[in-house]
Amino acid sequence: MTSLLTSTMTSIELGGWTEAQDATEETQKICDQVKHQVEEKTGKNYVEYRAIEYRNQLENGETFLIKVHVGGTDYIHLRVLQIIPLVRGVPSPKDFLQGVEQHKTKDDPLVPFTN
Repeated sequence: MTSLLTSTMTSIELGGWTEAQDATEETQKICDQVKHQVEEKTGKNYVEYRAIEYRNQLENGETFLIKVHVGGTDYIHLRVLQIIPLVRGVPSPKDFLQGVEQHKTKDDPLVPFTN
């Protein structure tokens, strides 16, 4: 899996957040990897679970804020830390769910949060 780190490194200041961008196939893969954690945290099973947009930040790995459509008019925001191995032969990046904000709408902006 190719990390978004390589494609966005030149446009991100260390510690700063990018502007919101349309989700990519790689963004969806990150969401898919933490879906089970999201469902455990929210107590819900998502049939629809599609990444819509994202922002990211470089600082001790790459952190993503991702807006996910979960059906109807419901959206959630995810905060996911991706640890990128820098050593050859180390497995693919690891994604760790850091937080979920529920009851969001299509128009709610992606803003940094902790929980």
